Amino acid sequence: MKKYFVIALLAVVALTTSCKGWLTEEPVMSQSTELTLSDYDGLNKAVGGAYTPLCDGTWYGAFYVLDAEMRAGNARIPANTEFTSGRMMVPYYMTYEPSATSGLWTYAYYLISCTNNVLDVIDNRINDLLTGSVTQQDIDNLKAEALALRALAHFDLLRLYGRTDGSNGEFGVCLITTPQLPTDMPARATVAQTFESIINDLTTAESLMAPGYVRGGVADTKATITPNVIKALLARVYLYNKNWQKAADYATAIINSNEYTLWTADEYTSVWGKEVAGKGGEVIFEVYGKQANAYDEYWEGPSHMTNPVGYADCAASSALTSLFDAGDVRGTTGVRGKDDGNVMFATDAAQASNTLWTMKYMGKGEGNATTTPDVNNVIVLRLSEMYLIRAEAILNGASVAGATALSDINAIRANRNAAALTSASKQDVAKERILELNFEGHLWFDLDRTGSTLSYADGTVTRELDANSKFWALPIPKSQIDLNENLKQNPGYGV
Repeated sequence: MKKYFVIALLAVVALTTSCKGWLTEEPVMSQSTELTLSDYDGLNKAVGGAYTPLCDGTWYGAFYVLDAEMRAGNARIPANTEFTSGRMMVPYYMTYEPSATSGLWTYAYYLISCTNNVLDVIDNRINDLLTGSVTQQDIDNLKAEALALRALAHFDLLRLYGRTDGSNGEFGVCLITTPQLPTDMPARATVAQTFESIINDLTTAESLMAPGYVRGGVADTKATITPNVIKALLARVYLYNKNWQKAADYATAIINSNEYTLWTADEYTSVWGKEVAGKGGEVIFEVYGKQANAYDEYWEGPSHMTNPVGYADCAASSALTSLFDAGDVRGTTGVRGKDDGNVMFATDAAQASNTLWTMKYMGKGEGNATTTPDVNNVIVLRLSEMYLIRAEAILNGASVAGATALSDINAIRANRNAAALTSASKQDVAKERILELNFEGHLWFDLDRTGSTLSYADGTVTRELDANSKFWALPIPKSQIDLNENLKQNPGYGV
């Protein structure tokens, strides 16, 4: 992988060809980047290829989600450590340092470099693109996709390496919005500036993209940027930025769109690992899993990492599984291989691991865990989160006609066979987010954005983190600090 500030001439071409099987039509590999980006067809393929780093194991391909669950205490190394490969030691024991940290920095900026190359061509050579049947709206749709992807990358970088609770405000991320030269050494923006750039990209994308736009030529339309994906991501970003009214308004736009429906209790255990393209269901945006993808993590993908006969590094903690009330479908338990599709946590068949495992990554049936790892789509945005965003926003002062925090929480609980609440507090929303969104990578970032503490004990780990702990912002990789003299390391991790 190229160092992130060095944007090689073939970076975009590499991206457009690196997720074979996700695009139904492979781009031509023999073209130069200049030729590839010289017309609409080339730009369209380049934007399609920009999605591919999301599949990588450092991002939604596994560890951005699973590491966060380990840190937050929803997940643990299995009780019988003979089952584990040792790949989750750093997040479980919190031994982060600049030489042992997430590699998202490289992959996110690789995606950003691709989108910037595309945006640069659109902004400076638009007259060359408007030929034949290509319209301004066609170009605007591509620009909107690129802006939204860049916003997502900057946002995920901020969540991991910055503090979204407002502390350490000078330590945002490097805002890269133009193609970079190898000699460019940008400094980190502030957290406020980072939020401003993310929101500007998303609102601009929202204004540009045609209503109903869906990228063509893909295997999974839920794995591409659409107007509703932009709105849902804005709801999440505004929640983190504490713009409660806009968070509620954008969440409401998704809830009222009639494009999505809450999974029922009967559906809930069986939807994970299934293809969900088309109208209905909860999925707004997901990362599409396919073994043919060059970025697919294969042995280290989420299905293998959470499988007791796979690498078996990421099991469910008792701190999580003990939270569910009797009858709540989200807490149902069974045996892996016997009760697949009927429960949300399962033991290995022999119960030798003495541990429960999430079934949110049960796999799509493309492999055998002992010989060929299975793959799974990884959900990034879904409808239940929109209800929970709106509930939290209302409790913080937002107003939405006909909606209350209590009604939003109970709408979810009614579809999970969970008893209705009689009142709703901020603590109730926080707990409901754990019950509903566990193993989807939310709790750690929720604790950070709300300035919370973490008190956790499970197995061999006891963790006490106050709101000022250095670990809420992970260290930037040492290689990046060494590469860029203007790049400041997060406090607490040395120079």
